[in-house]
Amino acid sequence: MSAGPSAPRRRRPTRTKGVARITAEDAVALGASGPTLRGSGVDFDLRRDMPYSGYEKFQFKVPTSTVGDVWTRYILRVEEMRESVKICQQALDGMPTGPLKADAPKVVLPDREKMKTQMESLIYHFKIVTEGFAVPAGQVYQAIESPRGEMGYFVVSDGTAKPYRVHMRNPTFASLQALETMCKGRLLADVVAVIGSIDIVLGEIDR
Repeated sequence: MSAGPSAPRRRRPTRTKGVARITAEDAVALGASGPTLRGSGVDFDLRRDMPYSGYEKFQFKVPTSTVGDVWTRYILRVEEMRESVKICQQALDGMPTGPLKADAPKVVLPDREKMKTQMESLIYHFKIVTEGFAVPAGQVYQAIESPRGEMGYFVVSDGTAKPYRVHMRNPTFASLQALETMCKGRLLADVVAVIGSIDIVLGEIDR
């Protein structure tokens, strides 16, 4: 006689706990960022420490841990998703009314309806699409906190509408440098879990 379905057994995370640990010192030295860096105990998040796009107005936690293994990096990402939901809710609750883009016809494309009915808007649209717009000569680096870590752009202008140089700082490429350190002394079968905990994107590496 069947006693009915039994309760599912919880699997212990022994396959990932203690695997591919990396210290805070090594994580910093190898250029890691995001969950890979915070999972090793370095409490740094660009949204909080160097705010942009209004992040200084939001209340959120930055999950960290000092363990630095595969399991920890996974758990931090789950906790970060929960914090992201809180940020989205705050953004929706505080969203202002009114226009959603700047009234700067020489830089921002005009509304489609105006482009179809106003000659001046059509000219601005044509000039932006075909010529772009010139920016002052100089250089700038701006980074954001992407899901995988610091995503930055270094742009050099010579005063024309075309950038003189553009370089992208991708978190995947930087974090991948830590792969060798993480995998030393581990089984070959651990490598897949380690790569997953870094969450690499091959397209980012090629940039």
